[in-house]
Amino acid sequence: MRIGLLGTGPWARLTHGPALVEHPETELVGVWGRRPEAAAELAERLNTRAYDDADALFADCEAVAFALPPDVQAPLAVRAAAAGCHLLLDKPVATSGAAARELAAAAKASGVASVVFFTLRFAPESAAWVAAQSATNGWVTGRADWFSPVFGGSDSPYADSPWRAERGALWDIGPHTLSLLLPPLGDVASVTAARGPGDMVHIALRHVSGASSTMTLTHTVPPQAASVTAELRGAAGITTLPERGEGGAVTSLLRALDALLTAARTGEPHPCDAHFGARVTEILATAEAALPPAD
Repeated sequence: MRIGLLGTGPWARLTHGPALVEHPETELVGVWGRRPEAAAELAERLNTRAYDDADALFADCEAVAFALPPDVQAPLAVRAAAAGCHLLLDKPVATSGAAARELAAAAKASGVASVVFFTLRFAPESAAWVAAQSATNGWVTGRADWFSPVFGGSDSPYADSPWRAERGALWDIGPHTLSLLLPPLGDVASVTAARGPGDMVHIALRHVSGASSTMTLTHTVPPQAASVTAELRGAAGITTLPERGEGGAVTSLLRALDALLTAARTGEPHPCDAHFGARVTEILATAEAALPPAD
């Protein structure tokens, strides 16, 4: 599959670029970025071509992979879908329900396949855990807590990300936690939210199934307080999210590419498609609206 890369930041350099080059069934056609000099540098590193015009890249590709801020990604993805390109999207697909629904509608109207790269849904260990719990009945409650030190004193390459600093952990890691909780517990009927220190938010969800769940999300804990956990409780007992293996994000993205290729060939939607991505955005937008004003 001839695929283009949109984005030139750390996520593109460290994850998307290496995976697109490594995958045996993809050919990296070129790179587009908002800064032409950065696109040229990354294209040289990946032994491909830099494009000055995103639509020209769409015209040369069968698919495109996005490593861009959500509100930059969404309108470009609509154009890519209209050009007939399958979509490997980053999470969140947008930060407004309207933009997310427009993207999902564009993918449906054009008949292109879409996969949203919720990293944990494509890591082998956590993907198997979600599948097993989704096939198990009787869950009554769950939680997913992501304590990240990106802005808490770590040396993370994402600490310089303007959109993460502006939108906070709710929008950056909230999609990951929802991608774990929604499959076993079902869609969300109501949302409440409270603020903690820094960008910390506490979200309580009531699911259509009658189950409840909570999420605590932050990018502003010190490194020694960082952790990622998830848990479900119900008739089957208690189950916790397994630790990730050593494969890292590149391994997960290779699996996401497998999923996109399969969806494109078969026409069968993937569970993490643009429609699911839009629903995640709607829930996060509702949570944001429920938060009290920041101090």
